[in-house]
Amino acid sequence: MLDASECPPTYGVKPEMVVGLIAGGERALRFPIEGAEDNREQGKVDLQAVNFSEKDVLVGIAASGRTPYVLGAMEYAKQLGATTVSIASNPNSAMAQIADIAIETVVGPEVLTGSSRMKSGTAQKLVLNMLTTASMILIGKCYQNLMVDVQATNEKLKARAIRIVMQATECEREVAEDTLKLAENNAKLAIMMILGNLDKQKAEDLLSQNQGRLQKALK
Repeated sequence: MLDASECPPTYGVKPEMVVGLIAGGERALRFPIEGAEDNREQGKVDLQAVNFSEKDVLVGIAASGRTPYVLGAMEYAKQLGATTVSIASNPNSAMAQIADIAIETVVGPEVLTGSSRMKSGTAQKLVLNMLTTASMILIGKCYQNLMVDVQATNEKLKARAIRIVMQATECEREVAEDTLKLAENNAKLAIMMILGNLDKQKAEDLLSQNQGRLQKALK
Protein backbone atom coordinates (compact mmCIF):
# COMPACT_ATOMS: atom_id res chain seq x y z
CA MET A 1 0.00 0.00 0.00
CA LEU A 2 2.82 2.41 0.88
CA ASP A 3 4.70 1.72 -2.33
CA ALA A 4 1.55 2.13 -4.44
CA SER A 5 0.68 5.46 -2.84
CA GLU A 6 4.12 6.89 -3.64
CA CYS A 7 4.06 6.07 -7.36
CA PRO A 8 1.84 8.98 -8.55
CA PRO A 9 3.89 11.80 -6.97
CA THR A 10 7.25 10.17 -7.71
CA TYR A 11 6.63 9.05 -11.28
CA GLY A 12 3.63 11.04 -12.44
CA VAL A 13 1.49 7.96 -13.09
CA LYS A 14 -2.25 7.65 -12.55
CA PRO A 15 -3.29 6.20 -9.16
CA GLU A 16 -4.91 3.23 -10.87
CA MET A 17 -1.62 2.08 -12.43
CA VAL A 18 -0.26 0.69 -9.16
CA VAL A 19 -3.03 -0.31 -6.76
CA GLY A 20 -2.54 -1.68 -3.26
CA LEU A 21 -5.16 -3.96 -1.72
CA ILE A 22 -5.19 -5.33 1.82
CA ALA A 23 -7.43 -7.85 3.55
CA GLY A 24 -10.01 -5.86 5.49
CA GLY A 25 -9.77 -2.82 3.22
CA GLU A 26 -8.28 0.59 4.02
CA ARG A 27 -9.58 0.44 7.59
CA ALA A 28 -7.12 -2.39 8.19
CA LEU A 29 -4.27 0.10 7.74
CA ARG A 30 -5.28 1.81 10.99
CA PHE A 31 -7.13 -0.84 12.96
CA PRO A 32 -6.75 -4.63 13.27
CA ILE A 33 -9.40 -6.47 11.26
CA GLU A 34 -8.86 -9.94 12.63
CA GLY A 35 -9.99 -12.77 10.40
CA ALA A 36 -10.18 -10.69 7.22
CA GLU A 37 -7.15 -12.45 5.76
CA ASP A 38 -8.93 -15.81 6.07
CA ASN A 39 -11.60 -14.82 3.52
CA ARG A 40 -10.42 -16.44 0.29
CA GLU A 41 -13.36 -15.20 -1.77
CA GLN A 42 -12.79 -11.58 -0.76
CA GLY A 43 -9.47 -11.55 -2.58
CA LYS A 44 -11.32 -12.19 -5.82
CA VAL A 45 -14.06 -9.69 -4.97
CA ASP A 46 -11.56 -6.92 -4.27
CA LEU A 47 -9.80 -7.52 -7.60
CA GLN A 48 -13.12 -7.34 -9.43
CA ALA A 49 -13.86 -4.04 -7.66
CA VAL A 50 -10.77 -2.45 -9.24
CA ASN A 51 -11.51 -3.98 -12.67
CA PHE A 52 -8.46 -6.25 -12.62
CA SER A 53 -7.95 -7.89 -16.04
CA GLU A 54 -5.67 -10.24 -17.92
CA LYS A 55 -3.59 -7.22 -18.97
CA ASP A 56 -2.61 -6.53 -15.37
CA VAL A 57 0.05 -8.06 -13.14
CA LEU A 58 -0.82 -9.29 -9.66
CA VAL A 59 1.81 -9.34 -6.92
CA GLY A 60 0.62 -11.43 -3.99
CA ILE A 61 2.30 -10.64 -0.67
CA ALA A 62 2.22 -12.76 2.49
CA ALA A 63 5.01 -13.75 4.86
CA SER A 64 3.64 -17.26 5.30
CA GLY A 65 2.93 -17.79 1.62
CA ARG A 66 -0.44 -19.34 2.40
CA THR A 67 -2.79 -16.50 3.40
CA PRO A 68 -6.29 -17.37 2.04
CA TYR A 69 -7.12 -13.80 0.97
CA VAL A 70 -3.99 -13.61 -1.17
CA LEU A 71 -4.41 -17.13 -2.52
CA GLY A 72 -7.97 -16.32 -3.60
CA ALA A 73 -6.79 -13.22 -5.44
CA MET A 74 -3.96 -15.10 -7.13
CA GLU A 75 -6.24 -17.93 -8.23
CA TYR A 76 -8.65 -15.43 -9.78
CA ALA A 77 -5.83 -13.60 -11.57
CA LYS A 78 -4.53 -16.91 -12.87
CA GLN A 79 -7.98 -17.82 -14.21
CA LEU A 80 -8.08 -14.55 -16.14
CA GLY A 81 -4.68 -15.26 -17.68
CA ALA A 82 -2.89 -12.40 -15.90
CA THR A 83 0.75 -12.63 -14.88
CA THR A 84 1.12 -13.47 -11.19
CA VAL A 85 4.02 -12.87 -8.82
CA SER A 86 4.32 -14.06 -5.23
CA ILE A 87 6.43 -12.57 -2.45
CA ALA A 88 6.69 -14.84 0.58
CA SER A 89 9.19 -15.48 3.36
CA ASN A 90 8.83 -19.25 3.25
CA PRO A 91 10.27 -21.38 0.43
CA ASN A 92 8.02 -23.52 -1.79
CA SER A 93 4.85 -21.90 -0.47
CA ALA A 94 1.28 -22.38 -1.68
CA MET A 95 1.50 -18.95 -3.30
CA ALA A 96 4.68 -19.93 -5.12
CA GLN A 97 2.89 -22.92 -6.61
CA ILE A 98 0.34 -20.59 -8.23
CA ALA A 99 2.66 -17.77 -9.26
CA ASP A 100 4.39 -17.40 -12.61
CA ILE A 101 7.27 -15.77 -10.72
CA ALA A 102 7.99 -16.66 -7.09
CA ILE A 103 10.15 -14.31 -5.02
CA GLU A 104 11.18 -15.80 -1.67
CA THR A 105 12.58 -13.47 1.00
CA VAL A 106 13.80 -16.10 3.46
CA VAL A 107 14.95 -13.91 6.35
CA GLY A 108 15.04 -16.49 9.13
CA PRO A 109 13.24 -16.41 12.50
CA GLU A 110 11.77 -13.12 13.68
CA VAL A 111 13.11 -11.47 16.84
CA LEU A 112 9.62 -12.02 18.24
CA THR A 113 8.58 -15.43 16.96
CA GLY A 114 5.78 -15.16 14.42
CA SER A 115 5.74 -11.35 14.26
CA SER A 116 6.14 -11.18 10.50
CA ARG A 117 5.71 -7.39 10.37
CA MET A 118 9.37 -7.17 11.35
CA LYS A 119 12.05 -8.81 9.18
CA SER A 120 9.61 -10.35 6.71
CA GLY A 121 7.63 -7.16 6.23
CA THR A 122 10.76 -5.06 5.82
CA ALA A 123 12.26 -7.45 3.26
CA GLN A 124 9.03 -7.51 1.27
CA LYS A 125 8.88 -3.70 1.22
CA LEU A 126 12.40 -3.64 -0.26
CA VAL A 127 11.34 -6.08 -2.97
CA LEU A 128 8.31 -3.94 -3.81
CA ASN A 129 10.57 -0.89 -4.10
CA MET A 130 12.71 -2.81 -6.58
CA LEU A 131 9.71 -3.95 -8.63
CA THR A 132 8.13 -0.51 -8.97
CA THR A 133 11.46 1.23 -9.57
CA ALA A 134 12.49 -1.21 -12.30
CA SER A 135 9.04 -1.00 -13.89
CA MET A 136 9.05 2.80 -13.96
CA ILE A 137 12.54 2.87 -15.46
CA LEU A 138 11.41 0.52 -18.22
CA ILE A 139 8.41 2.68 -19.16
CA GLY A 140 10.50 5.84 -19.36
CA LYS A 141 9.67 7.52 -16.07
CA CYS A 142 13.34 8.12 -15.23
CA TYR A 143 16.32 9.75 -16.93
CA GLN A 144 19.74 8.66 -15.71
CA ASN A 145 18.95 8.20 -12.02
CA LEU A 146 16.54 11.13 -11.87
CA MET A 147 12.78 11.08 -11.25
CA VAL A 148 12.01 13.38 -14.16
CA ASP A 149 8.25 12.82 -13.96
CA VAL A 150 8.05 13.99 -10.35
CA GLN A 151 4.86 15.93 -9.65
CA ALA A 152 5.91 19.30 -8.19
CA THR A 153 2.83 19.73 -6.01
CA ASN A 154 4.47 21.34 -2.96
CA GLU A 155 7.46 23.55 -2.17
CA LYS A 156 9.76 20.61 -1.42
CA LEU A 157 8.99 18.93 -4.74
CA LYS A 158 9.23 22.21 -6.66
CA ALA A 159 12.74 22.66 -5.27
CA ARG A 160 13.54 19.07 -6.19
CA ALA A 161 12.32 19.62 -9.76
CA ILE A 162 14.72 22.56 -10.07
CA ARG A 163 17.62 20.44 -8.85
CA ILE A 164 16.67 17.62 -11.22
CA VAL A 165 16.68 19.96 -14.22
CA MET A 166 20.00 21.48 -13.14
CA GLN A 167 21.62 18.08 -12.69
CA ALA A 168 20.28 16.63 -15.94
CA THR A 169 21.29 19.61 -18.06
CA GLU A 170 24.19 21.09 -16.06
CA CYS A 171 22.49 24.46 -16.37
CA GLU A 172 22.40 27.38 -13.95
CA ARG A 173 19.59 27.61 -11.41
CA GLU A 174 18.05 30.64 -13.13
CA VAL A 175 17.83 28.74 -16.44
CA ALA A 176 16.22 25.77 -14.70
CA GLU A 177 13.66 27.97 -12.94
CA ASP A 178 12.77 29.95 -16.07
CA THR A 179 12.42 26.84 -18.21
CA LEU A 180 10.33 25.06 -15.59
CA LYS A 181 7.95 28.02 -15.60
CA LEU A 182 7.58 27.71 -19.36
CA ALA A 183 7.13 23.94 -18.97
CA GLU A 184 4.51 24.39 -16.22
CA ASN A 185 6.71 22.62 -13.65
CA ASN A 186 7.18 19.57 -15.88
CA ALA A 187 10.81 18.61 -15.21
CA LYS A 188 11.02 16.14 -18.09
CA LEU A 189 9.70 18.72 -20.56
CA ALA A 190 12.07 21.37 -19.22
CA ILE A 191 15.04 19.04 -19.66
CA MET A 192 13.94 18.27 -23.21
CA MET A 193 13.65 21.97 -23.98
CA ILE A 194 17.12 22.77 -22.62
CA LEU A 195 19.07 19.81 -23.97
CA GLY A 196 17.30 19.90 -27.32
CA ASN A 197 17.30 23.71 -27.54
CA LEU A 198 13.59 23.50 -28.36
CA ASP A 199 10.48 25.50 -27.66
CA LYS A 200 7.76 23.95 -25.51
CA GLN A 201 5.56 22.71 -28.36
CA LYS A 202 8.38 21.02 -30.26
CA ALA A 203 9.67 19.40 -27.07
CA GLU A 204 6.19 18.11 -26.24
CA ASP A 205 5.79 16.70 -29.75
CA LEU A 206 9.09 14.83 -29.59
CA LEU A 207 8.32 13.37 -26.18
CA SER A 208 4.89 12.28 -27.37
CA GLN A 209 6.38 10.63 -30.46
CA ASN A 210 8.73 8.68 -28.19
CA GLN A 211 6.14 7.58 -25.63
CA GLY A 212 7.52 9.96 -23.03
CA ARG A 213 10.99 8.38 -23.07
CA LEU A 214 13.36 11.30 -22.66
CA GLN A 215 16.54 9.41 -23.53
CA LYS A 216 15.00 8.19 -26.79
CA ALA A 217 13.55 11.59 -27.67
CA LEU A 218 16.95 13.24 -27.31
CA LYS A 219 18.66 10.96 -29.83
